[in-house]
Amino acid sequence: MGARTALVSHDAQLVRRCLAGEEAAWEEIVRRYSRRIYNLAYRFTGNRAAAEDLTQEVFLRLYRTLEQYDPREGDLSHWLMRVARNLIIDDYRRRARTPIENGEDLAEHEYHLRADERGDPQTFVERRELSELVHAALAKLSPELRACVILRDLEGLSYQEIAEMLQIPEGTVKSRINRGRLELARVLRRMRVI
Repeated sequence: MGARTALVSHDAQLVRRCLAGEEAAWEEIVRRYSRRIYNLAYRFTGNRAAAEDLTQEVFLRLYRTLEQYDPREGDLSHWLMRVARNLIIDDYRRRARTPIENGEDLAEHEYHLRADERGDPQTFVERRELSELVHAALAKLSPELRACVILRDLEGLSYQEIAEMLQIPEGTVKSRINRGRLELARVLRRMRVI
């Protein structure tokens, strides 16, 4: 049995246990995927509170629709992230139609940073500032381009995984990533980051 088949089998068993009411199974799903879903939500919102709310909303939706997971269509991670991505994109579109005041100071929230806090303070501050600028630039991309760039460059998914998750052809994924990177570079140049 291959690694992927074993993973799908484990996922299917985990979902069955969860649907049977086993609390530990649901806690394992939340523990395994909450950070990844939060990071994705944060990258789209740039706001800690909104990302936390979206993460909760995603898990509520997942809990209500868990019986829809079909192991024949792939592993649980792809299904969960597809549901999360769709909810996050829907939220992004809703917010774009009805903008709200975002008074949150990104410097207060270091969850998304990968800087080593024990390192040089100057380097840490520079990384934080760069991260904030990149998040601001990402916010200027269309949801379709942003999703592909985030999933590829920040989440590290393969083109095939992104195509499966977004249910679009792999060529479209590559095109959106290329266009997204070019647009991101233009935005960063306008912001004088590069």
